[in-house]
Amino acid sequence: MVLTKDTIASTYPLPAYNYRVTIESLTIGFSEVSGLSVEHEPVTYKHGLSFAMGSKIIPGMRQPIKVIMKRGMVKKTGSDATKDVFLSSWFKDTYADPFKNHKKDILIDLCDEKGNPVIRWNVQGALPIKIEAPTFTANSNDVAIETMELIALGLDMSYNP
Repeated sequence: MVLTKDTIASTYPLPAYNYRVTIESLTIGFSEVSGLSVEHEPVTYKHGLSFAMGSKIIPGMRQPIKVIMKRGMVKKTGSDATKDVFLSSWFKDTYADPFKNHKKDILIDLCDEKGNPVIRWNVQGALPIKIEAPTFTANSNDVAIETMELIALGLDMSYNP
């Protein structure tokens, strides 16, 4: 069976490297985004007749969503300077005034070859809990990568946003 170009394009898996991260209308480049998962703690439920019918496993409390984002550090120049200091200022502001709402929604779009979003993950109510400077090693030529860990309230996924 001969496949057309359109059939191949619509059925071939999307590459994981073509994604875009948007926080408060700022599109920020990250080298890695991980932790987009929802997990519930299983609970074993036993009732009065469990000796005859057995116990049941039911979903319990949802675990917090921990998202880890990594990006290469660059010099602060021009119009991109806002993006470069955004993460560190968000972290600073969150803990300078903990009673103010600093939670932000984050959109992560997996894009097609033209840059159009195909699948979107909406991380709701994200709050930074950890920011980590790069590891400095004199005998390495690795890129300086900063890491930010976030905790979030919710995670939604939608196709063709």
